[in-house]
Amino acid sequence: MVQEKRKIIVVGGGASGMMAAISAARLGNKVTILEQKENLGKKILVTGNGRCNFTNRVQLPFETYYRTEQISFPKPALEQFSFEDTLAFFSELGMQFKERNGYFYPFSGQASTVLLLLKKELDRLFVQVETNAKIRQIVNKKNQFSCFLEDNRVFYGDQVILCTGSMAAPKTGSDGSGYSLAKQFGHHLIPPLPALCPIEGKDVYGEHAIKGMAGVRTEAVLRLFIQSKLCFQERGELQIVEYGLSGIPIFQLSRYAIRAFEKGKSVWVEIDFFPDLDWKQSRKFLLQQLNQKQKTIEEALLGVLNRKIVFYLLRCAKIKPTEQNLTEKQFEQLLGCLKRFSVIMIGYRGFEQAQVCSGGVNTMEVKADTLESKLVQGLYFAGEILDVDGACGGYNLQWAWSSGFLAGKGL
Repeated sequence: MVQEKRKIIVVGGGASGMMAAISAARLGNKVTILEQKENLGKKILVTGNGRCNFTNRVQLPFETYYRTEQISFPKPALEQFSFEDTLAFFSELGMQFKERNGYFYPFSGQASTVLLLLKKELDRLFVQVETNAKIRQIVNKKNQFSCFLEDNRVFYGDQVILCTGSMAAPKTGSDGSGYSLAKQFGHHLIPPLPALCPIEGKDVYGEHAIKGMAGVRTEAVLRLFIQSKLCFQERGELQIVEYGLSGIPIFQLSRYAIRAFEKGKSVWVEIDFFPDLDWKQSRKFLLQQLNQKQKTIEEALLGVLNRKIVFYLLRCAKIKPTEQNLTEKQFEQLLGCLKRFSVIMIGYRGFEQAQVCSGGVNTMEVKADTLESKLVQGLYFAGEILDVDGACGGYNLQWAWSSGFLAGKGL
């Protein structure tokens, strides 16, 4: 059923903004996108290393994959435009896709496919797109919105949807300007912080930034401790860098680590370099390796671990690589290094290296079933500007599609 034709202004031409515009235009509304960069969807092009992991089959429980202060908030949007709806939507646009362990990508392997099809749908629906359109102020009088641009242009609308993104990856246009617009209408923020990003650390053995293992990539289990409490566990390919830790498993836990760190809590990551073996199995395996005749401790470990890890852990355990017989104390210390190597968090990388932000517009001030502001009638939000951030694996784009669709529907 076509609603009464209205003028809709979508601020921001990223994933959520384009979806909001399409959703609103399909209902017969006159829609204008105001994008401050020179092109739409710049962030889409860099997602998934340019391959665009646009959704994920595994969605439940929502609270595991979509993080926010108000746990129940994302559910209505994700149910009204689900993972299945996302596949149907892009299939309708003509995109074929492929699945890898629940992760979905365009069959072309190119993020540009997703962007191109969205732009073609905007054209088909006669959505007006204005680029290089940086907003100075939005004024609401008598339920009419006036969007004043820095170049003195003015756009008018019955509804405004803020889809400006967060502060992550500012080169793509996410510079936090949407937060200022939200504040103009009386909205409050959960302080935005980087998420899905590397953390800085030092190990408990006195090395400032674990530089001895820099450049190593290795499969590991990571356990996040906050105030001595185990809060999160993740397995995957760990990347050790000069300043600390990176890689997908670190990204997955970074949201919790960074928000706790900013509150002054003690935070550390425990690395298990033998992820396939429990403590008892690891002990047995290490004994077997060490009991091989005429082998030094270095030779016993080189066939198992990266050379840099071997030399670094031996140094931490105060064991010479040429030793053949270990004392019980040395053995236990080495086993501890292998299974519970602790890196104390001392900082984190900034918004430039973050894929998304945690924090944003406080969802307590937004209606979960429509994404309309509780403070200003006709003002809507979608995407990263809200205090909702997803795990790695297509969840942030799924939130963009779901929230954009819902906000575009309007009342």
